[in-house]
Amino acid sequence: MNASPLVLEPLFSIGPVPITAPVLVTWAIMSFLVGGAAWASRRLALQPSRLQALLELVVEAIDDQVRGTMQVEPAPYRPLIGTIFLFILVANWSSLVPGIEPPTAHLETDAALALIVFCATVAFGISSRGMGGYLRTFAEPSWVMIPLNLVEQVTRTFSLVVRLFGNVMSGVFVIGIVLSLAGLLVPIPLMALDLLTGAVQAYIFAVLATVFIGAAVGERQSDAPSAPSPPILDKERSHESH
Repeated sequence: MNASPLVLEPLFSIGPVPITAPVLVTWAIMSFLVGGAAWASRRLALQPSRLQALLELVVEAIDDQVRGTMQVEPAPYRPLIGTIFLFILVANWSSLVPGIEPPTAHLETDAALALIVFCATVAFGISSRGMGGYLRTFAEPSWVMIPLNLVEQVTRTFSLVVRLFGNVMSGVFVIGIVLSLAGLLVPIPLMALDLLTGAVQAYIFAVLATVFIGAAVGERQSDAPSAPSPPILDKERSHESH
């Protein structure tokens, strides 16, 4: 482990680009997720296997979260939110592999994830409202709020970085200290707690990303055609008019 989480020694270089351990672990996690998704989806069937049923359960849970938070159909947002959640989950749990430090325990990885959420928020907001409509949201509820709304865009992105980095790095430090002082078996309960913390942090990051994108997109319920009134209500209205 480095003396400071802010100091990274490059393992090797590809031309002028230095490659550090978090970058290498990130590449390995991305390869694992892409390869695992390709392998798990190679034989989809109407009667799902246990693996397919598990994957469908995960997808349905993500859809329910997006639908409940944003009040829209989740299909356009499922790939981004699902990928963010699975990547952070696997990255946090990679600390259980001996000799591996999770890339989310470094500010660079967390800043990159937060920047992805920031860019996605702007892109989805413009796509949904148009450029003018998205820019007008910064003047809500009054034009006086424009500076505060602009600052909010930056601070909430920064909060994503600090929250994820602080929680993951603190878990890595605690387990490392206990392991160095107490031996191999004693930190096992802490490692189980680290699993739970990693899952919770992945969920929180994904939910906050959903909330931020939902705020930029806005409600689309007004664009949808209104549902027809039940026949019994039409009869009552007709009777009242007579």
